[in-house]
Amino acid sequence: MQNPRKSAEAGKFIRHKENKGKKKNKEREERETRRRERVGKKMEAEKGRSVEERYTQWKSLVPVLYDWLANHNLVWPSLSCRWGPQLEQATYKNRQRLYLSEQTDGSVPNTLVIANCEVVKPRVAAAEHISQFNEEARSPFVKKYKTIIHPGEVNRIRELPQNSKIVATHTDSPDVLIWDLEAQPNRHAVLGATDSRPDLILTGHQDDAEFALAMCPTEPFVLSGGKDKSVVLWSIHDQISTLAMEPGPTKSPGSTGTSTKHASKGGGNNDKPVDGPVIGPRGIYQGHEDTVEDVQFCPSSTQEFCSVGDDSCLILWDARAGVTPAVKVEKAHNADLHCVDWNPHDVNLILTGSADNTVHMFDRRNLTSGGIGSPVHKFEGHSAAVLCVQWSPDKSSVFGSSAEDGILNIWDHEKIGKKQDTAGSRAANAPPGLFFQHAGHRDKVVDFHWNASDPWTIVSVSDDCESTNGGGTLQMWRMIDLIYRPAEEVLAELDKFKSHILACEKN
Repeated sequence: MQNPRKSAEAGKFIRHKENKGKKKNKEREERETRRRERVGKKMEAEKGRSVEERYTQWKSLVPVLYDWLANHNLVWPSLSCRWGPQLEQATYKNRQRLYLSEQTDGSVPNTLVIANCEVVKPRVAAAEHISQFNEEARSPFVKKYKTIIHPGEVNRIRELPQNSKIVATHTDSPDVLIWDLEAQPNRHAVLGATDSRPDLILTGHQDDAEFALAMCPTEPFVLSGGKDKSVVLWSIHDQISTLAMEPGPTKSPGSTGTSTKHASKGGGNNDKPVDGPVIGPRGIYQGHEDTVEDVQFCPSSTQEFCSVGDDSCLILWDARAGVTPAVKVEKAHNADLHCVDWNPHDVNLILTGSADNTVHMFDRRNLTSGGIGSPVHKFEGHSAAVLCVQWSPDKSSVFGSSAEDGILNIWDHEKIGKKQDTAGSRAANAPPGLFFQHAGHRDKVVDFHWNASDPWTIVSVSDDCESTNGGGTLQMWRMIDLIYRPAEEVLAELDKFKSHILACEKN
């Protein structure tokens, strides 16, 4: 028979060992937590140093790599930037509208900003001048023209190609807001000010639609995607005609719109109903299994469009065939898809950008539903999630991609497999197709836009909150043309320049 005393002592000993083991495990976990915190802080410090080193190196190369550059410090970050119409052409520069936003902390209202900017013409700016800017100063090339108090923060701005004075915006709500920027009154963004009244409100989403937004190049159609996993299409043709005919901010709604205090709420901390004429959808398209992050029209069609989302899918739609996907690529990337663009020069080519740090180029003729998507090319030049991709309006094979790594890469898929030099990076280590790196931002480049009115000119914005504890940076820039022109042209020009220098030295 077992001795009860010995059994109790044995149990006590076992519990003591268990408690001691638990204590050791807890101490081990605490040591591991402290170690990870030290490693994390060290990595953050190294990242900060590497970003500053990269930026310093980039700034020293600005006179060599750029034809023109303007740096504009933003008090509040802007999540979107778009070129508006060109207003005036002068001898040395052009004047043009620029659209951006102010994402505030609630102390003042969120705003949609219309600015007038001066774009210096090619081969005008002196090399020594374009690199002499203060990162904390506003650029003399950018002047605020008008402010609209936006119902919630502006996540995305897209201009109507048929009339770039009319834009659509996304905020943290289910609706798309349409603004006639010339007719809207200028507002003072002070705490407590009432929201500006949108010219149209597009309804149809059942949950917030924050980012996915596109305007059709051929007709006044609008496309949106959201958290409800749907893609929504609207026609604003009749309403746009009304907006164009009726001057002033108090115009009546379009023929199918109804003026109402809409039940939808603005994004952010704004819980007031948005007031304005409402338009319902032309079609609602279901096929995604998670949030739709970006949408894009086929450049030559009002009925064909594509979408990407957090389900890693690329979906092609044809409104003539119904509301289900025409083609659904289940695994376009190995992670969430953030952005998509359709080539305006070759409608068979589609770009996608992903959280897996890559850009894929697909040929829609090769796409089939289901399975893993097989891209024509896979572009690997970013070290963090890709946020924005856009084809160049100036050359059919060129496109840009921006990412959370603070880099905006310029690619040419025709250069893949050919000998090339890459400006702004080490050519020997450059990924195939990469020929220029814009490293002027020190935090994630959230948006950029090629200028259709000024060849090879780009505007880009970064959200600098993590690196500078607030604000953002807007840059307008144009790489030097020696980088993208044909090699024989460049060599001929350099030989001519060399002959000129030698002649001057002789004299």
